[in-house]
Amino acid sequence: MRLYRLRNVTPSRYSWDLRTEHQWLLPGLHCPTCDETWSGIGEAYPAVDLSELPEHGKFKARVEEDFGEFTRLRNLVRPLVPEGVPLEPGTTFGALRGRGRGNFPPLVFPTPWTLLIRGEALDALQATGLRGLRGCKTDLRLRDSNPPELLELKLEPRGLLHPDCLPRNLPPPCATCGELTFSLPTEPILEARSIPTDRDLFRLASYQTVIVGTERLVETIQRLGLDEVEVRELPTR
Repeated sequence: MRLYRLRNVTPSRYSWDLRTEHQWLLPGLHCPTCDETWSGIGEAYPAVDLSELPEHGKFKARVEEDFGEFTRLRNLVRPLVPEGVPLEPGTTFGALRGRGRGNFPPLVFPTPWTLLIRGEALDALQATGLRGLRGCKTDLRLRDSNPPELLELKLEPRGLLHPDCLPRNLPPPCATCGELTFSLPTEPILEARSIPTDRDLFRLASYQTVIVGTERLVETIQRLGLDEVEVRELPTR
């Protein structure tokens, strides 16, 4: 199975602007073991509503100094997300909120790690039998007379970078918080055995700003004329 990284096209043929954020997020963390203060980027669960949690107000942009408290907050949301996902500091939850305007393409990247889709484009993709495509409602105020329906695609973290493309002598992740910092390899290689077989779109678990689509997805996007998506093949090993 051939796999591709999906990114926005620059410069765009469309003129649009979006300023967005998710409603809740796990706080950043100051780890008592490695002494790093950090927050991940990319991991998002837009269909997860935290409003029923009594302590939903603690899920906001800040740094948690108490690792025990961070763990407690993470455990509160564990039952609400897919089993086995990382839930890094900085993980976001809830509908994407914000304001915008303009002429939006079928597929919209407000950030390189967030992918929105017009409602009619999602219907067209789902009708072809692509696996695992789910659009989540957004809370966007678009300043246009006839604004489109923009949905956020659910992107679960799956798949890993192959060790052959990682830096030599990369230290193990922190035993307490799991922090491990490295730059995305110039020529990424995916670990074939880690690739999911039940979906055509996901974010890379070991580098969550990378959105990955299958050959089937890319061919369908191109056949339907859903433009403004740059694709680059990612080899597997």
